[in-house]
Amino acid sequence: MRSSDDILHDFADLIREEAILPKSEWAEGPLKVGVDLGTANIVLSVVDAQNRPVTGASYRSTVVRDGIVVDYVGAVQAVRSLKAIIEDRLGQQLVRAATAIPPGIHAGNAKAIGNVVEAADMELVEIVDEPTAASRVLMVSDGAVVDVGGGTTGISILKNGRVLGSFDEATGGTHMTLVLAGAYGMSFDEAEEHKLDVANDRDVFPVVRPVVDKMASIVSRFLDGKDVDDIYVVGGACTFSGFEKAFAQQTGKTVIKPAEPLLVTPLGIAMYEQNASQTGPAGGVQ
Repeated sequence: MRSSDDILHDFADLIREEAILPKSEWAEGPLKVGVDLGTANIVLSVVDAQNRPVTGASYRSTVVRDGIVVDYVGAVQAVRSLKAIIEDRLGQQLVRAATAIPPGIHAGNAKAIGNVVEAADMELVEIVDEPTAASRVLMVSDGAVVDVGGGTTGISILKNGRVLGSFDEATGGTHMTLVLAGAYGMSFDEAEEHKLDVANDRDVFPVVRPVVDKMASIVSRFLDGKDVDDIYVVGGACTFSGFEKAFAQQTGKTVIKPAEPLLVTPLGIAMYEQNASQTGPAGGVQ
């Protein structure tokens, strides 16, 4: 069995190269699609019937903030554009898709995110919470999955493959950018560009470290008294080389960061069961 890191590397290569897995290697059955409406990025993921990455595409966007669609028309247009690109690449239509939300957001906000998928002419098959989607890729059955996104940090605790509880806090990559902008006297956009440049990793991380420590303290409080040894961190805001070490120091837990952490949740969204119904994380119809 291939490791989750190998699968993520494959998926990242397909996105970077604007390529597809050769059709001769697709498992028999319909393709599955995931739509991740993130605070900083929209990612459309495609996997085959055995959850092998087939292709994907991403788009920098600010149409969603902290799990809330703030530009509905822009979100629909972005997803339609990505869908058209992927359909042209594959030579076939994308029919069904899943999407994800941060844990604990209002049902109305979850419905709006689902509506974006449907407005992009795909049948909505599932709305899952983001850390749970990530756990599918990581093949985690026990531990905590922490999804550090642009606007929020989501936490899910898993035991024997079941989600025992989820929590979300409005702290993420956006807060890092704000701290950086204040420290360097930059505009928000300039600070965001500076943060995303991997060449600046060693200089940027000490400045945003207080935000990381706050995230870790939030996770620690949520995990207090719970039987959790390992924390798996995913999401674009945890890509700093010192992130997992800082998190481990603050939480006292073993912290594992997979390859390509930005792509874990988007890929996991597409890994729904073929018979998935249109239900959300809490089981309610969206």
